[in-house]
Amino acid sequence: MYPQTALVTAVLDNWLRPAVESRTVEQIQAGRGMTYPDRPPFSWVAGPVDRSVGITYGTARARDGYEIPLRIYRPRSVRDTDTDVPVIVFLHGGGFVQGNVVMFDPLCSHVAAQVRAVVVSVDYRLAPEHRAPTAAQDCVDATAWVAGRGSVLRADTSRIAVCGDSAGGTLAAVTAQQLRDRGDSPIRHQALLYPATDMTLASASIDLHADAPMLTRKSIVVFREHYAPTGSDWRDPVVSPLFGNLEGLPPALVQTADLDPLRDDGLRYAAALRAAGVEVRATNYVRVPHGFASIPGAVPVAAQHRAELVSELRSHLYAAGAPQGGPAG
Repeated sequence: MYPQTALVTAVLDNWLRPAVESRTVEQIQAGRGMTYPDRPPFSWVAGPVDRSVGITYGTARARDGYEIPLRIYRPRSVRDTDTDVPVIVFLHGGGFVQGNVVMFDPLCSHVAAQVRAVVVSVDYRLAPEHRAPTAAQDCVDATAWVAGRGSVLRADTSRIAVCGDSAGGTLAAVTAQQLRDRGDSPIRHQALLYPATDMTLASASIDLHADAPMLTRKSIVVFREHYAPTGSDWRDPVVSPLFGNLEGLPPALVQTADLDPLRDDGLRYAAALRAAGVEVRATNYVRVPHGFASIPGAVPVAAQHRAELVSELRSHLYAAGAPQGGPAG
């Protein structure tokens, strides 16, 4: 691992972000609102929020009547009358148990500015209060809401990408599958950052990197128990998208971390998509752990990861010759 990455992950694991298995449900709930200030030294690690992007709020109606909070990012350079911009639905990570939309302001604002897109970040309900399939249903319902609200978002909702990291990557994959099954899916691309795709924990990397920084095998087991406890069908595609029908899905970018217990989950999913005839770009980033997209200041390959993410989203959301914003960086 890069020395600066090792230092930052040690601080996170040992002081700022205790392992999930060491916390009670009440402690997990109390920590869900944690964010890092958008100023040095925090922004040196997490990255700055792009000030060229405005942030607003909204809600989407879930199938059970719950109002799902949304955090909406729109580049200030895109006027209200510019409705040609596509939409990216972002689903945050956190093991289905923790995390919040504000923590991903640096990444979401960067993607909005660089892709020239409206980014809608979904504050889906978390376990263990809301076990599977609630989170997946919230993400499907929020994406379907976005698809029908082009006039509200002032965007072209016939061009949508789903993007997520870790548990959010899992939910993005599930959302792509379920909207495909409904027919006429507006999703043109799925960007999956180190997703968990197999809740049976069959990937070799889970044991190979059982004690890795940022995420351990023990933590994965606890996250799973909160979200889909023992007795659940762990091969159900709503929790393990690897076991779903993959034919006819939109093109995918799968980014994995070489020192991540979930590395092979992502690589196996990319291979399965390719075998099903889906266009896939899969990149395994060496010398980095799980969650590296959230600590770009401590990861030398972060600029390349972001450039690849932006490039793939652009190429699938914009037709040739359409305006595509500024250069990635």
